[in-house]
Amino acid sequence: MKPVALVLLAGALLLPCALNAASPLEKVTEDIKTFSTPSRWIYNDLERGIEQAKLRNKPLMVIFRCVPCVACSQFDKRVLEQQNEITDLMELFVCVRIIHGNGMDLSLFQFDYDQSFHAFFLHPDKTILGRFGTRSARKEDEDMTMEGLRNAMVGALDLHARFNEVKASLAGKHGPAAAVAKPEEYPNLKDRYATTLATGTNVARSCIHCHQIRESDRLTYRSAGKAIPDSVLFPHPLPDVLGLRLDPKQRATVIAVEPGSIAAKSGLRPGDNIESLQGQPLLSIADLQWVLHRAGPTETLAATLIRDGKTIETRVELTAGWRRGNISWRATTWDLRRMATGGLLLEELPDGRRAALGLKANELGLHVKHVGQYGEHAMAKRAGFLNGDVIVAVAGNRLRATESELIASALALKKGDSMEMTVRRGAETKTMTFQTQ
Repeated sequence: MKPVALVLLAGALLLPCALNAASPLEKVTEDIKTFSTPSRWIYNDLERGIEQAKLRNKPLMVIFRCVPCVACSQFDKRVLEQQNEITDLMELFVCVRIIHGNGMDLSLFQFDYDQSFHAFFLHPDKTILGRFGTRSARKEDEDMTMEGLRNAMVGALDLHARFNEVKASLAGKHGPAAAVAKPEEYPNLKDRYATTLATGTNVARSCIHCHQIRESDRLTYRSAGKAIPDSVLFPHPLPDVLGLRLDPKQRATVIAVEPGSIAAKSGLRPGDNIESLQGQPLLSIADLQWVLHRAGPTETLAATLIRDGKTIETRVELTAGWRRGNISWRATTWDLRRMATGGLLLEELPDGRRAALGLKANELGLHVKHVGQYGEHAMAKRAGFLNGDVIVAVAGNRLRATESELIASALALKKGDSMEMTVRRGAETKTMTFQTQ
């Protein structure tokens, strides 16, 4: 996510140019102009939203939105329309729109920072009722829908109404205290950004992007010569890692289970409604991702399902390596490519091309889709890599791996260590070496 937007939803008519302006500056400037007059939205003022929520005894809905980002712009536009699928429910929330990450409370607002739209439902005392917002390599409407947002809002209202009864089950929705209180306090961001946005032509450039938070976390480990934990490399795992597909129009309803997967072994079936995981009530796919994000390298998660009107208790067994899913779609993976593969963008070869190259099913074959051209992203370029090369070995290892797996294994090396790769280029085989960053 680029400039962050916290939205305590109250709704307002968004001018079309706020989403269609030509540049980030124009988009941010227009967004500020649009919400400068009184509306349903409390704009860029979380504390005022909390005060109003306490005064009116209403929950808050906080949406983080990157104004310049094209991803999720249509969904954001739909949410902001005067009349939509959630208009009636929005009156039951106190709502705020904030378009910057500067000053964000990182102990409270912990979410998938690769997203460009994310919502928090909060009790006025800042207890998290739930989250909404999911992104993957799939099309936007396969991850987020207005129907799904509506169902999450209904669930949040129910939890707010029963707050004293359910408060204990909400404790796990909060993460641990962050090592860095606010984004602008990270060493790599310090002195470059302030707690508030600049004005005038510098307003867009002064905003801390959400993806910079995740990148800063990783740089903290890398700069200290420490291994980056899987929880930081593979944050907020999608249900896919369990072999699950959930219905984006519902809270956490199973629509498909991959045979032999963790979900299948745990007894989950299509049609199951996952009411809670590790005791936490689920309002959305994002809530399930949060539980997975906080899970350990191996763990047993307690799940409560509703199946054919009956309540079923089961356990989800997370085995070693469960977290390592596809991260190639993430914006923050660009910086991982700089560190691990010298700026290479890689993709799996289709079966036909693998066969033409004589590669066995278990042998490595990653197509170099793009070679970084500038700065530290050009390490592979300077080593001699070209677009179209096919990587067939890494440090002599020919075992098949995805780009995500290759990045994770490369990051086991220390900054400055040599990375050796063997590529096929036409009829030639070449071995090239560059330093990790």
